Amino acid sequence: MDAATLEIAGLTRRFGPRTALEDVTLAIPQGQMVGVIGRSGAGKSTLLRLLNRMAEPTAGTIRFGGRDVTALRGAALRRWRRDCAMVFQQFNLVGRLDVLTNVLVGRLNHVGTARALLRWWPELDRAIALSALEQFDMGALATQRAESLSGGQQQRVAIARALVQEPRIILADEPVASLDPRNALLVMEALAAINRRFGITVLVNLHSLDLARSYCERLVGLAAGRVVFDGPPEALTDAAARALYGMEAAEAFGPAAAGPGIVAPESLLPHPA
Repeated sequence: MDAATLEIAGLTRRFGPRTALEDVTLAIPQGQMVGVIGRSGAGKSTLLRLLNRMAEPTAGTIRFGGRDVTALRGAALRRWRRDCAMVFQQFNLVGRLDVLTNVLVGRLNHVGTARALLRWWPELDRAIALSALEQFDMGALATQRAESLSGGQQQRVAIARALVQEPRIILADEPVASLDPRNALLVMEALAAINRRFGITVLVNLHSLDLARSYCERLVGLAAGRVVFDGPPEALTDAAARALYGMEAAEAFGPAAAGPGIVAPESLLPHPA
C-alpha cells in the first residue's frame, strides 16, 4: 500500500458503557477529499479526534507513512499533529489578535514556541502566512482583529492557519455547521482549493449531504459509530441516504450546492513533502 495512505484498522472508542466508534476500517489514499456523513451523534467528530490523537482509541490502529500513529508520544506526536491539521467548527482563533498572527500560529512547529511567544516571526513565515490568506481573498484583512470578522471569514482564516502547517492531511470537523449558506460554500471552496492545488488529503465532517455530494469524491457514512457506506457520491441513493440520516433527513437534504469553482493562484507555500 502507498506510504502516503492513511490506514485505519478496527478503530474503536468507548466512553464507559457507550460506544462512540466501533471497528472502523478505512484506507484513504493521498489526495482524496472525503466527506464523512451521518446524523448527529453518529461518531463523525470522534473519528477525526482519534485520527489527530486528541482522543485515545480503545482499540484499533492508525498508520501513515510507515508510522503507527497510535503509538506516537512526545515530539513524534507533535510532528504528527503538524502533519495532520485540524479545522474546528468554532474556528479556535484568538479574537484580540490580528488575522496574520492567528495564521502564523500554524507555523509554531517550524519556528519554535519561544520565538512565537515573542512574535519574532521570520519574514519567510510572514510571507507564507500572507500568501495563504491571499489564496482565499483575505490578504486585505491581515491587520484586522480576528474578532471583527464574520463567521465565514474567521473559518477561512482557520483554514489558512491549517495550511501553513504544511500538513499532509487536513481534518475539518463540521467546518460549516455555524455558517449561512453563502459562507458555507466559500469555506467548502477553500477546502476544495487546498485539496486540488496541493494534493493534501482532506477529511471533512458534514451534516449537509448536498455539500458532501458536491465537493467530495468519496463519502463515508457513519451510523451508531459504524461505517455503513463507503463509496463515490453517485453510489449513495436518496433512499440509502434517508435511511442513513433517519429523522434528520430533512436537515441533511438542503438546497443544492454550487460545486467547486475556485482556482487557487500560485502560492509561496511549498508542496508538502
